[in-house]
Amino acid sequence: MLNVAIVGTGNISHNHIQGYLQFGQRCRIVALVDIYPEKAHEKKTRYGLTDARVYDSHQQMLASEPDIDIVDVCTPPYVHAEIGIDALNAGCHVLCEKPMAASLEECDAMIAAQKASGKTLSIIAQNRFTDAFWRLKAALDSELAGKVCHAQVDSFWWRGHCYYDLWWRGTWEKEGGGCTLNHAVHHIDAIQWMLGFPSEVVAMMTNVAHDNAEVEDLSAAIFKYPSGALTQLTASVVHHGEDQKIIIQGDKARISAPWQAFASVSADNGFPQETHDQQREAQLNAVFQETPKLEWTLHTGQINDLLSAIEHGTAPLVDGLQGKRSLELITAIYKSAITRTVVSLPIQRDDPFYRTGGTNALAPRFYEKSASVANFSEVGAIPLGKDLD
Repeated sequence: MLNVAIVGTGNISHNHIQGYLQFGQRCRIVALVDIYPEKAHEKKTRYGLTDARVYDSHQQMLASEPDIDIVDVCTPPYVHAEIGIDALNAGCHVLCEKPMAASLEECDAMIAAQKASGKTLSIIAQNRFTDAFWRLKAALDSELAGKVCHAQVDSFWWRGHCYYDLWWRGTWEKEGGGCTLNHAVHHIDAIQWMLGFPSEVVAMMTNVAHDNAEVEDLSAAIFKYPSGALTQLTASVVHHGEDQKIIIQGDKARISAPWQAFASVSADNGFPQETHDQQREAQLNAVFQETPKLEWTLHTGQINDLLSAIEHGTAPLVDGLQGKRSLELITAIYKSAITRTVVSLPIQRDDPFYRTGGTNALAPRFYEKSASVANFSEVGAIPLGKDLD
């Protein structure tokens, strides 16, 4: 039985708590930590965690709970590294919400702490644990779509103006960025999982609808890969209705989430024929349909993956290096947008954008943060996007 401590009991903690409760024979929540202890007490009551003790700091919890096996970090991003490193140094496994840390420097410090401790570090990327992306990757790996030429990633969300009134949101120092970092991170992780790491990034960003936030609410980026392929990514919290999708164009077929397979056939003059390659589409559809559905999905799926990794001594699907890669792409987007240059990857250690505080020091303040609400009313588990199946 693995003992779990939840650090940070805001809205995202619902998804984590509900996930652990699915595996009552394998783990139990024994501690809840929040700088606002009343929030931790509310979760304790809501979920019937009668044996869980409440603390107002992770340091106090680690000093008082020598039998903690997993520290689950659900706090704002600017303290992810501190809590994760302290937990690893205390001999605990760590599951950390996205983004992994506030800088690449902090990512490397977390990875070093993980290696020194020998414990497991996993970074939340719950979209990998969806049937839509799991099956899309299987179809891509079949190579039936051919050589990848282009990918379109639409990370379209909508957040009301007051979303950025929460005290830590909408600031470069505390949140670390806007929609690119805290919404598109899911799709950035998914596309780098599927297509690998690009060699160059160019981007622009703006704030068009949230004049109570320093950070961007809209960005557009292009990734270039060593093969010559391009990914076009848009991150937004201004799209009414919300719509997230990934479309991958191979030289033989198009595949996407939500799922669709389409294979054009060339006429003698190079134009597409009215009929298409139904045999290839049937083969791709078969791969998609025959890939078994996941038993557990989203946060619950990733928690299951973490528990299995600990139980069997294997690596989790999303380890520290995978978490860093997503943040490195986001950092490259910010660097390109701020410096108006094409950014080469990887970002070097002597780069100001690598270091903690670098992006904060160099980023534009689109607007002055004009409100600071301590806590919003609880709304239950936060929305995680459209079902792409």
